[in-house]
Amino acid sequence: MRRVIVDKAIYTDGTRRDIDGDISDAFDLARADGDCFVWIGLFEPDEEEFELVRDELQLHPLAAEDAVSAHQRPKMERYDDTLLIVLKTLTYLDETSDIEVGEIMVFLGPDFVITVRHGAGNPLGPVRKRLEESPELLKHGATAVLYAVCDEVVDQYGLVAHEVEIDIIGLEKAVFNPGAHDVTESVYSLKREVLEFRAAEDPLVPVLQEIVKGRVAECGSTREYFRDVLDHLLRVDTQVDAHNELLNSVLTAHLALLGKQQNEDMRKISAWAAIIAVPTAIAGIYGMNFDHMPELKWTWSYPTVLVVIVVICVLLFRRLRRSGWL
Repeated sequence: MRRVIVDKAIYTDGTRRDIDGDISDAFDLARADGDCFVWIGLFEPDEEEFELVRDELQLHPLAAEDAVSAHQRPKMERYDDTLLIVLKTLTYLDETSDIEVGEIMVFLGPDFVITVRHGAGNPLGPVRKRLEESPELLKHGATAVLYAVCDEVVDQYGLVAHEVEIDIIGLEKAVFNPGAHDVTESVYSLKREVLEFRAAEDPLVPVLQEIVKGRVAECGSTREYFRDVLDHLLRVDTQVDAHNELLNSVLTAHLALLGKQQNEDMRKISAWAAIIAVPTAIAGIYGMNFDHMPELKWTWSYPTVLVVIVVICVLLFRRLRRSGWL
């Protein structure tokens, strides 16, 4: 059976306390004690399963709808005192060289963090473990969770960008390898993956810039951490732009080589057509039914014509071979 609530805990001064009872009791405890916050991790909840969290936290209906339906672009929105941040997760599939896109939504409040994950990519278990091993970071409160999630997602972007770069290098070698097969479809397929990559990471840049510029009050104490995440994201953003341009260059070079190969094939066809035209023309002349053709009465006319055909064809072949047409 699918687990909707992946993990739940209360954190006080960087220390974890498990939630034994209902999550509503945990929210009441967090509200009573201003020094703690609740972190609940959900995985692909449906509307009915998310209803308890929505009612308990009085989340805006539009925010709750986004959490259930997913398929949102990376963004940051505020609903009263709750901040919603949407991030796209990326996973590189070695078997198919495809990029699988998932989604993480983070609801950030004064005393709670709700993470809703869609897709198999970027499980948050290691993120939670890393945070729990850094109590000094957890003391920053719920905003530390947002930082750790963003950091994990952006680090994964870097790994995917590296794998894409390896694929592009492979395509470059295939394009310039003599006798290689047509890679046009592979280039377009990888270009589509790169554009999907860009659609996932590029809208996240202004979100992190808003946090780094201090325009998100909740993240005031962790701005330095988010600055580091933004730096990594900008580096990935530059890589993705470079990958897109490089794929355009690879495609242009591949099409140019195909055109060159077609031109060489046409030159060879034309050269052989010119050689074949010699015996065709001579045979056509002597195939005409005229009575007064002196060559027809010669004893050596037939072998002479054959020798002339062979000599002309050989000379023409050598000339075309020397000029590079054959």
